[in-house]
Amino acid sequence: MKIDPEDNRASLRRRWGVPLGVATGVAAVSVAAVAVFSGVGDAKPLLADPAGNPTSVAAPSPITTRGSGSAPSSTHTTSTPDAFAITSGTTTPIDAGTVAKILASCLGSDASSYHAVVAARAPIASRDGDGVVIAVNSADQYVQCQSKGDKGNSQDSPPTFINNRLWGTGRTIEYFDSIGEAAGNGRYLMLGAGHYTSNIAKIAISYGDNPKQYPAVMAGGAFVYAAALSADNPGSHYAGPSPYVHAYNASGEEIYNQEKDPQFTNNR
Repeated sequence: MKIDPEDNRASLRRRWGVPLGVATGVAAVSVAAVAVFSGVGDAKPLLADPAGNPTSVAAPSPITTRGSGSAPSSTHTTSTPDAFAITSGTTTPIDAGTVAKILASCLGSDASSYHAVVAARAPIASRDGDGVVIAVNSADQYVQCQSKGDKGNSQDSPPTFINNRLWGTGRTIEYFDSIGEAAGNGRYLMLGAGHYTSNIAKIAISYGDNPKQYPAVMAGGAFVYAAALSADNPGSHYAGPSPYVHAYNASGEEIYNQEKDPQFTNNR
């Protein structure tokens, strides 16, 4: 795990935890931890409650990250519990002209085959990212492009690698990429995305042991979430709290909870 030059006291960049052997090129993370993500908004995004009253809670158990496949390194890093606060879970939409530039720089000549379904700025920017665009083609293959200004890039090669890579138990929620990156001065960008099936009416995200949930942006079968996090004394290898996906049906019943998904909890 690298140290972000913006804040050499703490680093928070990792890929989604995928069970070993599921997919080549995806870093294996002790699966309570999830990260290289991307946050996104829609033309009319469902915004998280900006509340203005973030609660401070203890981060979960130490998180271990190991490199695998094409991951940047094979270093072994652990984090220690630290108090954190989600200071904002609100995204803002990215205009159509900028979205087109992000997709063009991310996908090159293939960009014309995709149309954006979700595109939004995160509430905080890191050195490398400030939002995400999720787009889909006529074959229902999604791509995820992390944005920085009007530029975009994909964490995957090919960009369609995110499809059918990691489903939660029951195949209700599919996980794309997620990221956590230092944004300087003890602040962090947390961002993630995925796919949901048609029986899902609402998706919300909780962080670590804090039960408060922040609505994700949903459109075109894709969901995105992004948050600004602040941490007290994060240390040199801060991994941050794990984001957990909660899915609800039209009656408001929770039908999926990542915290209780054996595919993830069995690896804690």
